[in-house]
Amino acid sequence: MVIWPVPFMLKGSCVALVSPMSADGRIDYECLGRLIDWQIEQGSNALVIAGTTGESATLPKDEHVELIRRSVEFAGGRTPVIAGTGSNSTRQTINLSLEVADAGIDGYLLVTPYYNKPTQEGLFQHFLAIAEQVEKPIMLYNVPGRTAVDMLPETVARLAGHPRIMGVKEATGDVSRVPRLRAACGDEFGLYSGDDATAREFMLSGGDGVVTVTGNPAPAQMAGMAAAAIAGDADKAARIDAGLEALHRDLFVESNPIPVKWAMEKMGLIPPGIRLPLTRLSEDRQPVVEAALQTAGLI
Repeated sequence: MVIWPVPFMLKGSCVALVSPMSADGRIDYECLGRLIDWQIEQGSNALVIAGTTGESATLPKDEHVELIRRSVEFAGGRTPVIAGTGSNSTRQTINLSLEVADAGIDGYLLVTPYYNKPTQEGLFQHFLAIAEQVEKPIMLYNVPGRTAVDMLPETVARLAGHPRIMGVKEATGDVSRVPRLRAACGDEFGLYSGDDATAREFMLSGGDGVVTVTGNPAPAQMAGMAAAAIAGDADKAARIDAGLEALHRDLFVESNPIPVKWAMEKMGLIPPGIRLPLTRLSEDRQPVVEAALQTAGLI
């Protein structure tokens, strides 16, 4: 485990890792170990395990816990591991978070509650209740396109004062929120893009990094782009990002992680498994994703 102060500040490209599965849907842990080694070798700055891209919605609790624990073992302290343990139940989120607290994780990624559509006060109380029960740093995760609720910057600012809430993954694609969040939350609060297509602009505007899907097939490129953008080197960041533009777009031609899992399979990195209700990338979309991989120089 990497030892960090609480809260700690992540910087750079944090890859929302796919969960490799065999054709029958079982998690392929041998492949997962190779994948984590490769991500670290390629320069990814952190790994997010069991997030949306990791198909957390289809993981029963025992498997969810095992996936996180095995990922920490495979990482072996070489990079921070952030565990996705959020749900639309405050009590369930607390229970799962505590279940993996001793696994060696470095923090939690906690999505805003989906389906039940809480108010801003409900969001505040939800995350506050969790932060009072856990000891690891928390990255909030705002993704209205999946949850049907938008955690506003004012609510994030209220939560930013808690010592265990270290940052927010902002997946609205609204880069104008960056200066608002920075002014309201302060320089020690981490701001992370959750939208690959606007991540470069997000970081050039003062963000600290990106939680990325594109970083699955293109970890070195995303790490390089993030480093340049955070350093304020707009030209270098733009040059790298130009080769990734098609991936940013076409890895979402169907619901994530359908396209990215197909892309990783095409690259020979993972087996073909994906779990219902998600299905394999449709044949008419496969040439689109393949072309994006070619544009990025990955195949």
